[in-house]
Amino acid sequence: MEFETVIGLEVHAQLKTRSKIFCGCSTEFGRPPNSNTCPVCLGLPGVLPVLNRRVVEFAIKLALATDCQINQRNVFARKNYFYPDLPKGYQISQFDLPIAEHGRLSIDLDGKTREIGITRIHMEEDAGKLIHDEREPVSYVDLNRAGTPLLEIVSEPDIRSPEEAAAYLRKLHAIVRYLEICDGNMQEGSFRCDANISLRPKGEEKLGTRTELKNMNSFRNVQRALEYEERRQRDLLLDGEAVVQATLLWDADKGISLPMRSKEEAHDYRYFPDPDLVPVVIADEWIAALKAELPELPLAKKTRFIQELGLPEYDAEVLTSSRDLADYFESALALYPGAKKLSNWIMTELMRVLKGEEGIDLAGCPVTPANLARLLTMVDQGSISGKIAKTVFEEMMASGADPERVVKEKNLLQVSDEGELTAIVQRIIADNPEQVAQFRAGKGKVLGFFVGQLMKETKGKANPQLANQLFTNELQKG
Repeated sequence: MEFETVIGLEVHAQLKTRSKIFCGCSTEFGRPPNSNTCPVCLGLPGVLPVLNRRVVEFAIKLALATDCQINQRNVFARKNYFYPDLPKGYQISQFDLPIAEHGRLSIDLDGKTREIGITRIHMEEDAGKLIHDEREPVSYVDLNRAGTPLLEIVSEPDIRSPEEAAAYLRKLHAIVRYLEICDGNMQEGSFRCDANISLRPKGEEKLGTRTELKNMNSFRNVQRALEYEERRQRDLLLDGEAVVQATLLWDADKGISLPMRSKEEAHDYRYFPDPDLVPVVIADEWIAALKAELPELPLAKKTRFIQELGLPEYDAEVLTSSRDLADYFESALALYPGAKKLSNWIMTELMRVLKGEEGIDLAGCPVTPANLARLLTMVDQGSISGKIAKTVFEEMMASGADPERVVKEKNLLQVSDEGELTAIVQRIIADNPEQVAQFRAGKGKVLGFFVGQLMKETKGKANPQLANQLFTNELQKG
């Protein structure tokens, strides 16, 4: 029997606001436990929440970026459940009247484009955090995160493979970072995902029994967890056993999912409108003003890079995968017009070094876009060769120096003096009669041997084009 995989994702994006959603406490990460708290986010009796306007703005921007229908009247609700890190005994969220619904997000995978529906986007507050002591059977409660503003983005069950799920997450991650509403730090929990997965016989419309996966802090872990659960459910169904609806934790070290609890249904939360918060009413003028502020989004930027700059689709996809990378490329492009050559350097040399260095990201990269543009200009002008440019780049990455300074201090200027190179060329020809005979017998590839000998003697500083020309002229004289 063949099965079809059905996946839906619930993504929580923590918003980049300075204060929490219903009080003035700081959202700064890494503060001492329970230092970012007040009577409101501690849920003390007699306090009243006040909505942070910036949270609504960020929600509207994401709704516009994902083609959602904005509900200009939306309502906060109380989601009731009891857990030690939820001080009020309920979470302020949205239920039947969220801020946005019925959106879509396009993903590209294996040369094909698919649209994934977005069921809803709603605003809510985060819960606190439990810290478990491995030395004794106690847990500590840190409420710094309680009240931190979140947007929950719920997809339709349109995703058909773990690979599509990872592609959807990457695209959504890029959008929230382009909009500058979320820093996207998955290790700190700023962008996290719960995944619902079920299998059904191919051709059936009815959904199978689903399980929910939690505790996934990277795109890779989301894909691995879904692949594991996909295999586990398929094996159960092929053996004639039932899949039990449950919430599972993903253990990345062991590569397995572990049961957390049986999954509660939505009605168990006993949602009802929050009596302390009035409905949010959004004017047309506010939506129009925020729409005018939207940056060029990844898909539009990718299309422009392909159509206007002539970049291959793969290059454009990589360069627009993050706003920082796209901005770096465009800043360098303003000073160096060779889009494809610049793209190659960023995707190979720059990204190779950044991925190999811990603690260095593009924002703190020692090689500025202006200096990368100057380095490539020096190559085009013949001041240095492409090979030497890579050596210069490594030094720029280590010291932050500009390329001209590195070339001068390391004495790396390209040798383009024809008289100087001719003398070396003639000596190499005289020292290698066997290879000379091979060249004159029609083995043109041996020219590479001669050029290599010249590069060795000049420590890579000889102009390669001039070297080829000089050897060809001297060898043809015979």
